[in-house]
Amino acid sequence: MKISVITIVYNNKATIASCIEAVITQDYPDVEHVVIDGRSTDGTQAVIENYRDRLGYYISEPDKGLYNALNKGIRAATGDIIGILHSDDFYPKKSTLSEIAQAFQRSGADMVYGNGMFVDREQPDVVKRIYKAKPFKPRYLKYGWVPLHTTIYAKKEVFTKYGLYEEQYRIASDYEISLRWLSNPKLKTYFINDWLVKMRLGGKSTTASLQQQKSKEDLQIIRQYPLWGILTLAFKIARKIPQYLLPRFKKFE
Repeated sequence: MKISVITIVYNNKATIASCIEAVITQDYPDVEHVVIDGRSTDGTQAVIENYRDRLGYYISEPDKGLYNALNKGIRAATGDIIGILHSDDFYPKKSTLSEIAQAFQRSGADMVYGNGMFVDREQPDVVKRIYKAKPFKPRYLKYGWVPLHTTIYAKKEVFTKYGLYEEQYRIASDYEISLRWLSNPKLKTYFINDWLVKMRLGGKSTTASLQQQKSKEDLQIIRQYPLWGILTLAFKIARKIPQYLLPRFKKFE
């Protein structure tokens, strides 16, 4: 079972090496790292070139946005399973992908997901926000719940059969595709109660300046599904409060 990990990057020289190292040091033997660079101008390409012979696929060219780049990666991927590791992110341990592969083999699921952490950009050992998941039940969607998207790994056939990311959304298409999958009774999910990713704060949708745009897109997406409209959005936003508070009172590793 081959796992394709997709990383999209644009002008992120500071952390792209850490991201690539996180993939190539995994103990799972059959991993393909697909790196899609948006024609960076800050030296990111030079860093990637140092690892080019360790990558399964690499291209550097202009794209039409975050989800256009992800769709390029999905089309290029040859793995049985596809997951995302953004250029700011890394795995909590070297056995993360092995654990994910075992979960697919054990469960026969179409998609597997788990827990994720957001960490300080300069001090990645400092946890700033935790995003814990749970076994899925359809009613959770009405309360604004979906798993952290970068913890979700799906069979490639899920993308082939049910479509790629909707590129008209600038920042929230990951929410749309999560609802598309989770609202489909034909797709079997499996929850791993473990940390599957550490994300440095400051990514595309974690900056305060983009939260208003994200909420606008989230509401457009919510209205496509039989949820509760603005109430579902309110629940979704409110869920973030304990995620930021819990690390202040409990240590997470």
